Amino acid sequence: MSAPADIAIEGRAPKTLAQAARERRDIVSGQVMDEAGLLRFVAGPDGGVTPDLARKLPGRGLWVAADRASVDAAVKKGLFSRAAKTKLTADPGLSDQVEALLLRRLLDGLGLAKRAGELISGFEKVAATLNAGKAAWLIEAADGAADGRRKISNVARKSPNPPEVFGLFTAEELGLALGAENVIHTAFLAGRGADRWTADVRRLAGFRPLLPESWREEKPSEAGGT
Repeated sequence: MSAPADIAIEGRAPKTLAQAARERRDIVSGQVMDEAGLLRFVAGPDGGVTPDLARKLPGRGLWVAADRASVDAAVKKGLFSRAAKTKLTADPGLSDQVEALLLRRLLDGLGLAKRAGELISGFEKVAATLNAGKAAWLIEAADGAADGRRKISNVARKSPNPPEVFGLFTAEELGLALGAENVIHTAFLAGRGADRWTADVRRLAGFRPLLPESWREEKPSEAGGT
């Protein structure tokens, strides 16, 4: 019996079948890695390369490390065609496409988390959540006022469980996703939902910083973390 097409664990015996199912070979570096740090692509019906962020599309998976340099290298060196053993056309802007899809996936994920009761919004409620050490993420509107960001960041740093900070969505984008208006401060409660969201954030981090460029001009105490 041959191994599943997606599982490229050649030359070594995995400890368990579950471990094998989580590991793939990066077509750029040739290294076998946990799929959490990889992006899956498949060949589209038109011979193009299609990102499969949810890892559900049919066809053989073509796995690439989740960072811009790796995706760009796979495109420029024709590595998708080599791995698929057939001619594929990869868009030169594939890494930008992946970044946009990850951002959309993260925003949709916040909407799902809101409906599941895993998000807390509003300065006072978020501050209370931070003080209790219950937040995995502090999500700040990219266009929020620096003064408010400084105040909530100070609370976050004093939390018994300081959260990570994400600041790429505007107040309008957050409002549309969460069904509210003027969403500036949001806490994502620690738990499985936050763990799933974090996995996508980690992949996005390979393509862009998680905080706006403008925040870097602020003093460290105002920037909401690193």
